[in-house]
Amino acid sequence: MNPQEEHWMVTLQVVFYPALAIVGIPSNIVTFLIFWRRNCLLSKSSTFYLMAISVADTLVLVFIVVLEITVKFCQEEPFWSREPWCRLRDIFSYGAYNTSTWLVVVFTAERFIAIHTWTIKTKLCTPCSALAAITTILLLSHLLAIPYYWSNVSVYDHNQTRWACIYEPEAPHGYVHALLGAQTLVAYVLPFLIILTLNGLTLRQISLSNKVHVVTDADLTSGSYRVTPLLRSRKRKSVVLLVTVSMSFVLLSVTRAITQIIIRTTFVYGQDRNDYNLQINVAADIGSMLSLSNAAINTYLYACTQAKFRQKSTVN
Repeated sequence: MNPQEEHWMVTLQVVFYPALAIVGIPSNIVTFLIFWRRNCLLSKSSTFYLMAISVADTLVLVFIVVLEITVKFCQEEPFWSREPWCRLRDIFSYGAYNTSTWLVVVFTAERFIAIHTWTIKTKLCTPCSALAAITTILLLSHLLAIPYYWSNVSVYDHNQTRWACIYEPEAPHGYVHALLGAQTLVAYVLPFLIILTLNGLTLRQISLSNKVHVVTDADLTSGSYRVTPLLRSRKRKSVVLLVTVSMSFVLLSVTRAITQIIIRTTFVYGQDRNDYNLQINVAADIGSMLSLSNAAINTYLYACTQAKFRQKSTVN
C-alpha cells in the first residue's frame, strides 16, 4: 500500500461510496414502484418526472458510484482501464449524471408553470409533454456526452505494470479542457441559474399569497363572507416538494461546482488528483461525495415532505 492510499480521504471514500450505493439503489427502486403503482395525490406529469428522476439517479449510482469509483478502490486495474470501456465510460457516466440533473431542472420549470400560469399549464403540464421532455433529456444528455469517446485512451503504465485510462495526450490542444468546461456549464452553472431563478419567483409568489383575501361566499343571499388563503393546501404541498427537491440538489452540488471551476481555471487539470497534500483535491472529492449523494436522498425528501408518500410507502 503506497502512502497516498493511506490518506484518510481514501479511507472515507472506500466506506462512503459502497454505503451510498447500498442505501440509494434500493431506495430509488422503491420510490419508482410507489409512484408507479400507487396514487400519491400528485399530478400525472409530476409523477412521471419523479419516476424518471428515480431511474436516472439509479443509473448515476450504478455507472459512477459502483462501476467507476467503487471498482477503482476495489481493483488495481478496473475493467474500464482497457478498451473499449475506457472510451465508453464517460459517455455513460456523464450521460446519466446530466440526465438526472436536467430532469430536476425541467421538473422545477414544469411545477413553476403549473403553479403560476394557468393558460400554459393546460398545454405543457400534461403526461404527454412530460414523456416528451423526459425522452428528449435522456437522448440529448447522452448525445452531448459522445465527444468524451475521443478524450480518453487506454495506455500501459510500465512503472506500475498495469493498464490505465487517461486523457488522450494526442488530442487537439484545449479539446479536453473545452469538454470539461462545457460539462461544468451544463451540469452546474445553467441548472443553478434556472433553479434559483424559478424558486426565487416561486417563493416571492408565496410571500404575496400569504396575504389573506376576503372572498364572497357562494351563498350570496346570506351576505356572509369567508376568508381563504390564496395558496391552497394542495398547491402549498406542491411548492414544498418542488423547493425541497431542487434546492437540495443545488446545496449538495455547489461545493463540487466551485471546486471544479477552481481546478479548471487556476490549476493545470493534468495534475495528480490523488495527491491529497493539495487541499483543493480534498475539497473536490468531498464535493463529489456531496454531489453524488443527490442520487440517493430523494426518497427521504419525499417521505419528509409528502404525507401521502409516507402513507403509501408503509402500505403492504
